[in-house]
Amino acid sequence: MKKILIITRNLPPLVGGMERLNWHMADELSKYAEVRVIGPRGSKALKPENIRLSEAPLKPFPLFMLIAFIKAIWFALIDRPDIILAGSGLTAPLALIASKSIGAKSSAYLHGLDIIVSNKLYQVIWVPLLSRIDNIIVNSIPTKQLALEANIAERKISVVHPGVDLSIAAKSAESLQAFKQKYGLENRKILLSIGRLTTRKGLKEFVENSLPVIVKQEKSAILVIVGEAPTNSLGAEVQSRESIEHAAQANGVGDHIKILGRVNEEILTLILLSADVHIFPIRYIKGDPEGFGMVALEAAAHGLPTVAFATGGVIDAVGDEQSGYLVSSGDYLMLASKIIHIIQNDKLKWQSSSLNFAKNFAWPNFGMKIIASLQQSFGDKKR
Repeated sequence: MKKILIITRNLPPLVGGMERLNWHMADELSKYAEVRVIGPRGSKALKPENIRLSEAPLKPFPLFMLIAFIKAIWFALIDRPDIILAGSGLTAPLALIASKSIGAKSSAYLHGLDIIVSNKLYQVIWVPLLSRIDNIIVNSIPTKQLALEANIAERKISVVHPGVDLSIAAKSAESLQAFKQKYGLENRKILLSIGRLTTRKGLKEFVENSLPVIVKQEKSAILVIVGEAPTNSLGAEVQSRESIEHAAQANGVGDHIKILGRVNEEILTLILLSADVHIFPIRYIKGDPEGFGMVALEAAAHGLPTVAFATGGVIDAVGDEQSGYLVSSGDYLMLASKIIHIIQNDKLKWQSSSLNFAKNFAWPNFGMKIIASLQQSFGDKKR
C-alpha cells in the first residue's frame, strides 16, 4: 500500500467527533502510506504534519461537492493513489467515481447517520452508491447493522471503533481548584455533558426527568453543559440553550445547572478532570442514530465514568460497570440512580477502571485496525 487519497468535509477547525476521527485517521494512515487529503476550507492550517491537504469551500454544500470532485479527479490522475477513502458517506460518491476513473480501490468510513439520514435526495442517490464501494468501515456494531440494511454486502464491512488520545496533560491541584473557583463549582458534585445541543442528546428530557431526582438525593449536584447548537450537522435537530434552562427552572433545579457553551481545550481538560460523572442521556430517534459516542470514550481517557442510555453505538463506547453504566433507553429513574451511585462512591476506583477501558481504544490501535481492514480487502500489492 503506497498512496491513499482521503476526501472529507469533516476536519478541524470544525468541531465534533467526526472531525477528530478524520484528523486522526489521516494522521495514523500517514505512518503506513503517502496520504493526501481533500478537506474543508480552514483545515490546512491544522492538518497532521505528514500529509498533503487541499481545501474546498465548506459552504454552500453543492460548491464543496463540486470543487472536491474536481480535485479528487485531478489528484487521482496525477498521484495515482492505490485507495481513495471517503471520510463519511457524504463524500463516498466522490471516492467511488474518482477510484473508477483510474482503476483504484474505493473505501468509506461510515458513522451511522450518514446511512439513514432522512433526506430523500440522499436516500435516492447517495445510499445506493454505498453498496458499490469496495470496502466499508463502520464505527460500531449497530452501524454495521444499518449498513447491512442498506444492502451493503457483509463481506465488505469491518468494524473499527473510533480511537481516543491517552496523552492527557497532568493538571495541578491548584489549577483544578482555580477552575472550580472561577465557575462557582467548589464543593459541588459535577455532572458533565459535552456535545452539540441536538434533540438526540436528550438534555432537556434529562433535566426534566432525572436531575430533580438526583438533586433530591445529592444537594451539591450540578449539571455543567459544554457545547452549543450545531451549525453544520447533517440533519440534526437542536435543543436551544433557553429551552434547557427553562426546563431546569420549571422543575426546581435552576440553581443546579450551568451552561458554559463552547470552551477551549484547556478549559475542557480541566472540567473533565474536575467532574464526578459524565452523563450521556442519548434518545433513540428514528433516522437520527448515535453512531458511536466518542465523548464517552474521551471521558474515560480522563478517568471519568459515563452513565448512558444503551442506544445505538453507545453500547460500544461505554464499558458497563467498567467505564460507567449502561441503562435501558428511556429509564430516567434508573439513569438517576446510577449517577447517584457514582457520585456518592469511590472516585479513584472509577478513575482507574475507566482509564483501563480507554486504553483499548488508543489512536495507534485505531490506525492499525484501519490498515488491517484495507489490507484484508485489497492486499498490500502495488497495482
